[in-house]
Amino acid sequence: MDYNSMFEQAIAALKQEKRYRVFTELRRHAGDFPRATRYLENGERQDVTIWCSNDYLGMGQHPDVLKAVKDAADTYGAGAGGTRNISGNTRMVCELERELADLHGKESALVFTSGFVSNDATLSTLGKLLPGCVILSDELNHASMIDGVRHSGCEKIIFRHNDARDLEDKLKRIDPSRPKVIAFESVYSMDGDISPIREFCDLADKYNAMTYLDEVHAVGLYGPRGGGVAEREGLMHRIDIIEGTLGKAFGVVGGFITASENIVDAIRSYATGFIFTTTLSPVMSAAALTSVRHLKQSNVERERHQERAATLKRLISEAGLPLLPSVTHIVPVMVYDAELCKQASDMLLDDYGIYIQPINYPTVSRGSERLRITPTPFHDDAMMADLVGALQDVWLRLGLRQAA
Repeated sequence: MDYNSMFEQAIAALKQEKRYRVFTELRRHAGDFPRATRYLENGERQDVTIWCSNDYLGMGQHPDVLKAVKDAADTYGAGAGGTRNISGNTRMVCELERELADLHGKESALVFTSGFVSNDATLSTLGKLLPGCVILSDELNHASMIDGVRHSGCEKIIFRHNDARDLEDKLKRIDPSRPKVIAFESVYSMDGDISPIREFCDLADKYNAMTYLDEVHAVGLYGPRGGGVAEREGLMHRIDIIEGTLGKAFGVVGGFITASENIVDAIRSYATGFIFTTTLSPVMSAAALTSVRHLKQSNVERERHQERAATLKRLISEAGLPLLPSVTHIVPVMVYDAELCKQASDMLLDDYGIYIQPINYPTVSRGSERLRITPTPFHDDAMMADLVGALQDVWLRLGLRQAA
């Protein structure tokens, strides 16, 4: 049996479907974000500007965050020393959890190694701990939520994206005695739309369901202290579990949940994805703690971020490019074809030094392929002019669809 050829065929199938992912090797420059150096396979280097980073506020290069990293390394060393149960329950990660619980107005918090792990571990454990549980999941929830629901082993019901009426129709049909969890996101990162959190909470109250809110693309970015869309709308107290990431607006790495003390303790005690993973290092915990504390008291970054996103949307629209309307910081420019989307991305990078990753199936549905642009507070007017000019050139060269 030729195992190697089986893997080769699997990769060939991805390439045939235009779904093969190419990882661009980059070196970020501290203090010069979003500039970076690209390393090519032939050994050459290229100066590029990153336009698709999830380091939304550039906190990964904030001087206070960098100082926290250096100080923590000198004080605690590099690693955590193991899982939380085996010497890894470091002072830094405990302080970080207290800070995150406060950010979301909850009794307790739990830090994981990534946002993927926090979603997967928590959702899968909820389904196992609640007898006869049904998880109602938005149809556009992302991969970590999908995996978590699948691994829970419980019944899953999909409701139409952000559709409270369809969600209620589904809830009506479930035996009232069964535990129910409504799982959804606040900001959907491909379209940039926002879920009707208040309506979903009303339905949870009406049908006695728990609410699970993924705020990974909102924490740090929305709300007076960066608590996310739920904080901005005064709804954090109505959400049972708020999940977030430390790897996007906070600019570091890691994931977390916040909830009541009992819920967090149950996840801590039963979730294998938490129990058997090495703790986030004290170095990264200190960096995240510093970033969270800074964004709790500073709105400068959030305000600049929103202004930059609004400005870029206006410029792209004025240029006649097919911008998908968005109420958030996400700026999707539609291509509608997988192969052309990859070509557009390659041309922008090779010919203009502009790095924007193509977004193809399965991240988005076939026929809705796009370039997902995420302007940060550090993308200035000159960079935006270069970007829009390059997009216009590429659209012309490839004969891509213009705005309607």
